Amino acid sequence: MSNVRTRRGVVAGSVVLILVLIIVATSGGVLSGAKTIARGVVAPFSWTISAIARPIGNAFAGAFNYSNVVNQNAQLRSELGRAEMRASEVQTLEQQLQEVSALQNLTFVGSLRVLTAQVTTNSPTNFSASFTIARGIDDGVQDGMPVVSNGGLVGRVVAVTSHTASVLMITDATSVTGATFGDATTDVLIDGRGVDQPIVATSVPLSAPISPGTVFVTSGLSGGLYPAGIPVATVKAVTLTPGASTYDFTLAPSANLHSLGYVDVLLWEPAT
Repeated sequence: MSNVRTRRGVVAGSVVLILVLIIVATSGGVLSGAKTIARGVVAPFSWTISAIARPIGNAFAGAFNYSNVVNQNAQLRSELGRAEMRASEVQTLEQQLQEVSALQNLTFVGSLRVLTAQVTTNSPTNFSASFTIARGIDDGVQDGMPVVSNGGLVGRVVAVTSHTASVLMITDATSVTGATFGDATTDVLIDGRGVDQPIVATSVPLSAPISPGTVFVTSGLSGGLYPAGIPVATVKAVTLTPGASTYDFTLAPSANLHSLGYVDVLLWEPAT
């Protein structure tokens, strides 16, 4: 039995030796053959490690790439915000330029001297329709001077300091404006009714030819608050009570009183 085992061992050893010699011969030498054998041994493990490591590497690369994308998006949003802010500033400046330019060509002002002023606060309340301008006594503004904008009459100066003035609007509940229309043969009083309320003219004789669209202008009567010919309001609706001998009118101010960035102060005093 020992001889059989010995022969089997010899045969197995011979087979292994023959295989090694074949590998050495076909791979170009002892060292190359050893490398080939080693690669054969470790290749399965190398593949396994590579298969595990590659997704992990990809995950880290993806995380870094996502962080870069987030940072780039934040930077782009910041740049977009600054661009929108600059565009808004340019639009505001263009609007202000248009307002100021329009104030230089008010045909109803005639030969009266004017002073352009910026509106600094415009926050009318239920009790007072007024605003403040950045012009005052040092600029030649005086109490009682009319204030106009592109479109027509806004109101008049009611208080003044060295560098500012308060303007009472024609919509204020205490405001009364003497006006006329058509051939200027009929005078009416236009009353304010408060903030966001229409202005009105009441007790106008039926003999006066008035209809929606008729424009009222300041009458310029002696001792009046305003010079003649400044547009005040346009007739929106006519009310006629059966049996009455007069009209009542609902009016819309000629000037846009809800969008005042700049106004003109007429350097005119009622006493002159």
